Amino acid sequence: MKIRKTLLAAVLAMPALAMAATPVINVYKSAACGCCEAWVKHMRDNGFKVEAHNVANPSDMREKMGMPDRFGSCHTAVVDGYAIEGHVPAAEVKRLLASKPKAKGLAAPGMPLGSPGMEGPRKDAFDVLLVLPDGSSKIYQHYN
Repeated sequence: MKIRKTLLAAVLAMPALAMAATPVINVYKSAACGCCEAWVKHMRDNGFKVEAHNVANPSDMREKMGMPDRFGSCHTAVVDGYAIEGHVPAAEVKRLLASKPKAKGLAAPGMPLGSPGMEGPRKDAFDVLLVLPDGSSKIYQHYN
């Protein structure tokens, strides 16, 4: 009976532990940006706790995090010391946080149609880039 109660308590505690382990994503965006709001919703729907900050110049955070302008998009997020630039899918952010590579972060440069927050009738192929400490990048994941 005692083992059963212990197991039940452990099972019930698992969701709380998982949520506690998920770091907060701070998103810096323009108040008027609808696709940014859609990306925030995508991240929340995928289990992230998101704090959205409406700022006059979202690119200021990109600069502060050392993310080169050539990877720029409409919003910059910061999670666990990494910059997430643009419409990066939640799956890639989760993979980044699990593997913890030496990097500035991830970027989906521009505003690729069909990426999270940019859904619509047209879907373009796009790359999520791992931006390395020296500012170079490599393809982290390709989406068709």
